[in-house]
Amino acid sequence: MNIMSNVGHRPWPLPSKNWIMRQRWRNLLFCHWPLPSEILQHHIPSNLELDTYHGFAWLGVIVFMLEGIHPRGLSALSLTPAFSEVNLRTYVHYQGKPGVFFLSLDVGDWASYTIAKRWYHLPYKKAFISFQKERQSFTCQSVRKGGVHPPISFGVKYTPSSEIYVPKEGTLDHWLTERYCLFSTNHGSNLYCGEIHHHPWPLQKAEAEISRNTLFTPFNITTTEWPPIYHFSKGLDTLFWNIRKV
Repeated sequence: MNIMSNVGHRPWPLPSKNWIMRQRWRNLLFCHWPLPSEILQHHIPSNLELDTYHGFAWLGVIVFMLEGIHPRGLSALSLTPAFSEVNLRTYVHYQGKPGVFFLSLDVGDWASYTIAKRWYHLPYKKAFISFQKERQSFTCQSVRKGGVHPPISFGVKYTPSSEIYVPKEGTLDHWLTERYCLFSTNHGSNLYCGEIHHHPWPLQKAEAEISRNTLFTPFNITTTEWPPIYHFSKGLDTLFWNIRKV
């Protein structure tokens, strides 16, 4: 099905027909921890508000393989080879519009780090990332370059553990995954919004074993009181629009 022909699930209309690139996201793991809002509030810009579900803010680590970045009009050509990403995010809204706010994005791809970091004003970090599949399981190991010692790192092995389902609106699974824009900031002075579009997420429950995780360390966040919940998705294609200042 053409991505643009399936829009009935969106919470607001498409911004326009003039999307600028398509990305192919595959074999994703969603890890989420519930946290009191006050723990995350001072890590987001003052003009954004934390979005909550049943009174909790949520901190997410998303692991995936990005198999291609395709500029509009060049559908067969990817700007980069396949690479992995590990991002740390929470959920916000701006004047009632829900979206994602990234605390960090670890990536080993030069183009994403150099170009997307400046273009989308996102906090990309250089990292060594390995991503492997063995039968039905996936293993990702990420070690951030430079900075603190020992380096910021994340390691996990995960396996889908249920049949595929599309979460119903109003459920936590839907709330955590169905987000159609990202917000970013330019050193705190300006707020930007990047619109995205995709089909509804095909999810599966997942089993995961996190071998190490210091992604929260720069923010002095601990999650030991709240165990994570895990979801897997085989992936989908996503359309991106140009970022704009709000």
